[in-house]
Amino acid sequence: MRPATAAAVAATSILGVGAAAVAAGRYASDAALGAPSPRPFPADRRLTVHATAAGQITLTRSFPALRPGTYGLAARGVHAVVGPVIDQVPGGHTFVSPDTVVRRLERVTLGSLKPGARVRLTPELHRGDPLAALGLAYKEVEVPGELGPLPAWFVPAARDTWVITVHGLGTTRDHPMNVMGFLNAQQFPVLDLAYRGDAGAPRSPDGLAHLGESEWRDLDAAIRYAVRYGAENVILYGWSSGASMALHAAVNSALRDRISGLVLDSPVLDWKTTLRALASARGVPSALLPLAVRAAQGQTGLHGAPLLETSVPTALHAPTLIVHGPDDTLAPWQQSRELAERRPDLVSLHSVPQAPHAAMWNADPAGYEEALRRFLTPLM
Repeated sequence: MRPATAAAVAATSILGVGAAAVAAGRYASDAALGAPSPRPFPADRRLTVHATAAGQITLTRSFPALRPGTYGLAARGVHAVVGPVIDQVPGGHTFVSPDTVVRRLERVTLGSLKPGARVRLTPELHRGDPLAALGLAYKEVEVPGELGPLPAWFVPAARDTWVITVHGLGTTRDHPMNVMGFLNAQQFPVLDLAYRGDAGAPRSPDGLAHLGESEWRDLDAAIRYAVRYGAENVILYGWSSGASMALHAAVNSALRDRISGLVLDSPVLDWKTTLRALASARGVPSALLPLAVRAAQGQTGLHGAPLLETSVPTALHAPTLIVHGPDDTLAPWQQSRELAERRPDLVSLHSVPQAPHAAMWNADPAGYEEALRRFLTPLM
């Protein structure tokens, strides 16, 4: 090959790799960091509705369709709630099919489920607001944030320790309503926050999520709001990147002494690992994942170390409950286990098997709420 030709081929190859890196970075950013937040995870494949009957729904047989527990079922203009898999109904008929799964259909809250509809499982059980969904009186409030007012639902109760809830990846402030009834029964006031990038909240400056590294300042604003309006102490309760926000706030907030506890569900403790997982699920080849991370860093300015490599583990001062499971493919639970092992004086880990990311309650509502009750009782 002539030198000029070889140089041209090499240049073309380099340009091809560079273009692939940019494309991979865009895939990764779109999968993990793009707004708006209520978007399905790329790994959550859609299921086909085959039939419905009184209290039953038949879905395509797949690993997600067989998950234990209670989930939302969502599509455009449709939301329902499904319970456990049904093996047998009164009368002795057994459901056995190589292609389908029958689950209990708890209710249809929006639209209608028709045969042929394509739906996804979601951890969000409720739609609407606390009054419409749960029968809980609430107030629409605005929390002054650094980028502008942040909408929030405030559900009052008798205690002077407030619980501030923050959702995570792929969900909205509807998600904390899964446990809002439980928290209200324990007489905790609840402030359920929408933060930058959410519907009704300010847009982040670059239009992208930062997996808690900048969003925690909105949670800090919520702490200030709670203290201003009567909270003696607060418990921060976050899912996914919302859990990362809680950890950042627990260490960096000027009001960290008012934080009496943390509940972390499926925390994102290493944003690079989560970004790679989301990019991989989106179809980015494994060889391009390091390039995807670097490209995403360039787009977002994310350069922070994994939380376990920062001062967070040693600076943490509040009792912490982590609820996580070994089947989470987006935020590996080994890191949660490591944090619990490094701070056994403060951190306890409740593991939930067969639960996808941020769906620990869904897989085992009773066990989850019992662990939560035991953790919260000394903080009342």
